[in-house]
Amino acid sequence: MPPAKTSYVCLPCRASYKQPHGPTRPRSCPRCAESMIHVGSAFAAPRRRDVAAWRTLTVLLNAGVGFHKSCCGGPGYRPRTLREVRERLAYAGRSGEPVSTALVRYDVP
Repeated sequence: MPPAKTSYVCLPCRASYKQPHGPTRPRSCPRCAESMIHVGSAFAAPRRRDVAAWRTLTVLLNAGVGFHKSCCGGPGYRPRTLREVRERLAYAGRSGEPVSTALVRYDVP
């Protein structure tokens, strides 16, 4: 059985790399040598030219939202558009809910 792999992304390069799962140590991008962000094994990268999707991903990662598998098989809901991100950020501001929690809500009240 091959070793499990997990994803790392470089936001400036808009690139994702699957690497063997192991101790989370700093990893650098092979393209620009900047440090990459560990995003988890349930991550599916958007196309490099999809700028809006990478902006959405940047907000999620900077808020501490990851893409790790749960007991049910997937990471759960993640917003896919900037509009969905804005709605959840506005809700977090109104309700006082932490941004990382508001961003993974399926429905915004």
